[in-house]
Amino acid sequence: MTLPHFSLASPPPGFIDNPYPVYAALRAQSPVHEMAPGSFLLTRHADVSDVYRSADVSSDKQREFGPKLGVGSPIHAHHTTSLVFNDPPLHTRVRRLMMGALNQRAIARMEAGVVRLVDDLLDRMATLPAPDLIEDFASRIPVEVIGNLLAVPHAAREPLREWSLAILSALEPAPSPAVLARANAATTDFLAALRTLVAQRRVEPGDPDVDVLTRLIQGEIDGERLSEDELLHNCIFLLNAGHETTSNLIGNGMHALMTHREQLERLAAEPALMTTAVEELLRFESPLQLNNRLTLAPMTLGGREIPAGSFLTLGIGAANRDPEAFTQPDRLDLARKPNPHVAFGHGAHACAGMNVARLEARIALGGLLARFPGIRLEGAPKRDMRVRFRGFSGMPVALR
Repeated sequence: MTLPHFSLASPPPGFIDNPYPVYAALRAQSPVHEMAPGSFLLTRHADVSDVYRSADVSSDKQREFGPKLGVGSPIHAHHTTSLVFNDPPLHTRVRRLMMGALNQRAIARMEAGVVRLVDDLLDRMATLPAPDLIEDFASRIPVEVIGNLLAVPHAAREPLREWSLAILSALEPAPSPAVLARANAATTDFLAALRTLVAQRRVEPGDPDVDVLTRLIQGEIDGERLSEDELLHNCIFLLNAGHETTSNLIGNGMHALMTHREQLERLAAEPALMTTAVEELLRFESPLQLNNRLTLAPMTLGGREIPAGSFLTLGIGAANRDPEAFTQPDRLDLARKPNPHVAFGHGAHACAGMNVARLEARIALGGLLARFPGIRLEGAPKRDMRVRFRGFSGMPVALR
């Protein structure tokens, strides 16, 4: 396979179903691949790791998102204000406030509630004539968990998943006008709902040790609080990020296990493997396939000189299948050690909710396999057709 003109904006047929042969060819032929003038795709683990740890790159997306999303649009305002697409000092202020409510003690307190949620969903699935692993299980867990963290009333949670999918779809390499229109509408509706919720929480604050929204409202770093816009957009980010990563982790993970039956049976028989299994599933089918940075100074990557002001696309899915970093990278090995995957990033921008996602995946996968060890695909799953996020929008299963 030769790929001199490869671009994520127009990938070759079959790429979304299985991008890994393309990534392998790029690693071999063009590991620092120029997709357009000043825009490079990185597919080697070493290069992706180096960029994640570099102080000479920026996560700020004002320059990139202006022409892509439309300056002044609701979706542009959101994606240029949220934690993940910012540098210090805003990134530092918001991350400190969030992490205070997502520490190990807080996560330990969440566990019993996640177990109850998973058990309830499994009880319900057992009564369904045609259960869908995504619709009836994987997508419901993170919405409830993050909804609980922000204390969103249950009656207000129904539209959260659709808003999340619409807003994050605008991050694709080449979003269509229809995609942008849906993203703008979802952002507008989400902000309106949050304004009502924030106003209520200001009057009746919750416990900041467990209520992230109260913590963000009351929090103060170096004498400065979040502005109203910063607060609202970072609540949207928290719900979106928590939903997308975890839903895809559970869905991708179960698909990998059901299509590698010996590994599913091994995990069902050896539940003590669950911790390493979750890490391997994150590596094998990374929920987030791509990330981006802007170079602030010249860099050398893979022996190639990259000028300051260049756009870098970090191929997370490619890096996690790099044979220089992983023995037999296309083999699913639930006991793999070491496993230096980059599914959650590294450094200052490492995923703030990664341990919440791990908790949810561990309990969800463990509960499924304990209750339904014979679970299998019942028809073809429906692939989510996005490039940046890897997952499924539907997955019919038979439980027994």
